[in-house]
Amino acid sequence: MADGGSGRGDGRAGAGTGGPAADREPAGRPGTRAAREPGGRPGSRVGEPAGGGSFLPPAIEASWGVRERPSKGPRPSLTLDRIVGAAVSLASAEGLDAVSMGRVAKELGVSTMSLYRYVSAKSELYVLMQEAATGAPPDHLPPPGADWREALAAWAWAMREVYHRNLWLLRVPVAGPPATPNMVAWWEKALVALEGTGLDEGAVLSVTLLVAGYVKNEAVLTADLAAVVAASDDPPEQVMARYARTLRRLASPEEYPAVTRILDSGALDVADAPEDEFRFGLDRILDGVAVLVAGRGATP
Repeated sequence: MADGGSGRGDGRAGAGTGGPAADREPAGRPGTRAAREPGGRPGSRVGEPAGGGSFLPPAIEASWGVRERPSKGPRPSLTLDRIVGAAVSLASAEGLDAVSMGRVAKELGVSTMSLYRYVSAKSELYVLMQEAATGAPPDHLPPPGADWREALAAWAWAMREVYHRNLWLLRVPVAGPPATPNMVAWWEKALVALEGTGLDEGAVLSVTLLVAGYVKNEAVLTADLAAVVAASDDPPEQVMARYARTLRRLASPEEYPAVTRILDSGALDVADAPEDEFRFGLDRILDGVAVLVAGRGATP
């Protein structure tokens, strides 16, 4: 769930992910020391089985800051924070496709191979970029005294702001369920918003996924349409009016009667504000959730 809010969104993504221990970047999360497995063998790390060998993906370990700090050797000039920060800046300026290990290395003035001491692959870099750009959710979520509907709506609007502030996040491939600190924090806020609804944990999770999916899909559609409008150099109203005229010319009333009715109504001649479309869809989803909540015997 992607850049939004404040907190850990400054590119602090944790420790290095490769090479000898002395070459690894110190844990980057403020105030975080290399966590130890409670009751584990001396020197074991969080996520490391008793027999050795971590089962956590390197990017997840790095984001939580659970890699051991180097105890000897000079402090490296290149850091994971710098790498992630450069990648985020590049994505913000030129899009996600511009991000490659070679391009990031060039931006930092280092060799490409030097990056692999900290990040093992571009897919790992994507995870850390997403974590850094997403940031922690705002402290005011859920709003004090809010009911579940107001709280979940506030969460959805805040998540939408994250995407629209960092449109490149919409192109990051899904690497799995939320597992980095900021992503888990956003997930936690949504789950808290649904407390008191009477829904079981499975339903709460399903509602969270439904709303999160709607927020991301709306952001993708809005961003794509905005790109079309920007490429035309015309105001949105002119783009929509031109589209309606073209459709009238191509779609006959006999073959497409429903489309013709929409065209005749003039609904396509006006470009609605993206916020209005988002509000309409979100309200309809929350109406459905309210029916579900009422059916479980709780107050909607």
